[in-house]
Amino acid sequence: MSSLICPIILLVALATPFTIANIAVAQDDAAAEFGDVPEMVDEAVDGPVDQPVADDNGNADANGDDAAAPKKSQNLLKWTYDSLGLGYLLIFLALSVTLVSLFVMNMLAARRDTLCPQELVDSFEERLNEKDFQGAYDMARTDESVLGQVLSAGLAKLSRGYNKALEGMQEVGEEESMKLEHRLSYMALIGNLSPMIGLFGTVQGMISSFQVIALGGSTPKPADLAAGISTALFTTLVGLAVAIPAIAAYNILRNRVSRLLLEVGVTSENLMSRFEDVQPQAVKK
Repeated sequence: MSSLICPIILLVALATPFTIANIAVAQDDAAAEFGDVPEMVDEAVDGPVDQPVADDNGNADANGDDAAAPKKSQNLLKWTYDSLGLGYLLIFLALSVTLVSLFVMNMLAARRDTLCPQELVDSFEERLNEKDFQGAYDMARTDESVLGQVLSAGLAKLSRGYNKALEGMQEVGEEESMKLEHRLSYMALIGNLSPMIGLFGTVQGMISSFQVIALGGSTPKPADLAAGISTALFTTLVGLAVAIPAIAAYNILRNRVSRLLLEVGVTSENLMSRFEDVQPQAVKK
């Protein structure tokens, strides 16, 4: 019996290392297939671990810093310049400077002292009361106001009768009114032209954005689309910003000029009314 036990023990001793090796190999294969069990348990308890995300080129971003990092704020003037471009910027700048110049010129021309000064009315009436007709004519002729030009034209034709004097005054008044209206009309032109230029920029910016969509495939970059949309919106905004004050200033100044010219006509007729009985002088042969 003892002779049988000894060989059995020897066989078991020889087979034990191979059995342990096979068990270790089996455990390694299972770990390779299913992963580390403690780590899987930790993930199930604590939640999934953040994994690096690869971009289109296959480059992994471990912490997502590039996607989460906020962009730097852009200066408004720089953004406006980039959106408008040099061409639109120069056009709107020229329109703005011209509008301011015309507004100042028309404001100076639409004053009462320029069109119908009260000092001229008092001095002219005083000369007429003194029967100093030549002095009244010289004073009116040298005066640069519209009233002075109207009165001098009336006195110059008074020898041909009162009706001819009124006709001469009306002709000069209409001529001066046309000059003022002609200068004011440029402000109206800017008010009408500026939004049209803005609309042109709007159409150009939208075409640029749709071109990006057409050439960029199904997923164009938002930054490329924003460039054309910014051009469209900024040109419209600046065009309206120039046009609104231009139209408002034109209408205000036109009403003021019309009122002052009417006052010039009434004042000149009142001053010349004392010559209603003047008849045309006979022409000497």
